[in-house]
Amino acid sequence: MRYLLVDRILEWQANKGIKGIKNIAMSEDYLEFHFPNRPVMPGVMLLEALTQLAGWLTAASTDFKKWFLLSQVNQCKFYSFALPGDHVVLTIEKVDNEGSTFFRGIGVVEDKKKISADFCGELIDIDRIEDIEHYRRTFQTLTRELKWR
Repeated sequence: MRYLLVDRILEWQANKGIKGIKNIAMSEDYLEFHFPNRPVMPGVMLLEALTQLAGWLTAASTDFKKWFLLSQVNQCKFYSFALPGDHVVLTIEKVDNEGSTFFRGIGVVEDKKKISADFCGELIDIDRIEDIEHYRRTFQTLTRELKWR
């Protein structure tokens, strides 16, 4: 992943849902030109954050054997800008949908909706894209399960 857009995972329930946080920092390089002198997190990056959170739910639910890859966005709505300093709370719900992997997500800042999306995709083997232990350790860090010495 070029950008890890989930900063913390607050809670998750296997094959059901997950809740995480994206903190938007002024130092993120994609803000430099989007837009000059008026930085706004690109909407597609918010969608990517929701997609990554769906990936983390998939990984944790399959003992880090599978990862979710987005193939179709069925619906996506943007409500207002997410700005540097915002603490975006992301929530994903896995929806049963006749054999396909389907998710519904929302991003909220201070009780104000910023994005909602319904999307689907496929599950791939994690070891095709990365070392499984790397994903497991990253998840432990995001959930604060990693024991620091």
